[in-house]
Amino acid sequence: MTDPLDRIAAALERLAPPPPPQADASAHPAYVWRDGALVAARDFRPLPLEMLHGVDAQKEALVANMRRLAAGLAAQDVLLWGARGTGKSALVKAGVAAVQQGGGAVALVEVAADRLDTLPQLFDLLAGASRAFAVFLDDLGFDAAADARVLRSLLEGGAEARPANVRLIVTSNRRHLVTRDIREQESAINPRDSIDDQMALADRFGLSLGFHVVDQDGYCAIVRGYAQRYGLPFDAADAIQWAARRGSRSGRVAWQYVVELAGREGKALA
Repeated sequence: MTDPLDRIAAALERLAPPPPPQADASAHPAYVWRDGALVAARDFRPLPLEMLHGVDAQKEALVANMRRLAAGLAAQDVLLWGARGTGKSALVKAGVAAVQQGGGAVALVEVAADRLDTLPQLFDLLAGASRAFAVFLDDLGFDAAADARVLRSLLEGGAEARPANVRLIVTSNRRHLVTRDIREQESAINPRDSIDDQMALADRFGLSLGFHVVDQDGYCAIVRGYAQRYGLPFDAADAIQWAARRGSRSGRVAWQYVVELAGREGKALA
């Protein structure tokens, strides 16, 4: 007679969805790491680099680093930090696409921030590929320094550090990725040790790029660039009023305004 627990286990196995098939690591410009499988990104269409305004120094540094990675040369892990909506994620995707268009053998792999524990499995998969990979962790942050130690080990010094053809590209609203807890610093025997522990993760990134809130002229320049690209009318006063109603000025707010403007004009944005 079959054990009831065996029957239950078999039934659960039948109900569980099979893992997605592994995509060819050499065939697509971008991937998503999902359920232990490399899945081709459904629609990878980042903005052209020239449409990202006010971040020229960041563009130059990121793309130069990405080109070195694609060429098999020494390249840095990168941290892009700063205010929300200032173009950090957009620049990562646009930078990879620009290098690809120039013939660079590099692909983007997006990993959810809560899947850090699966990175060694992903690294094993990518290590044998004949191209480079920018593993992208978007909007990463930790509430305690202890939570960040897994990533610190992967970046440098751990037994399962990332392979030579892989670099981590991380965006965060926090410069040091870890929440600065004043109470913890005050209660520590040596407060400096607590601060050093919080900063240790950010120090592992060889390239750190800051992004700051744009001023009114910068915001209008972003809107103007979008409007010109999509053949939309540009009214600075209207764009400024939109930002005032949203309570902030950023590249994200500029794009949201352009989406609204296109809708008013009866246009779709490709």
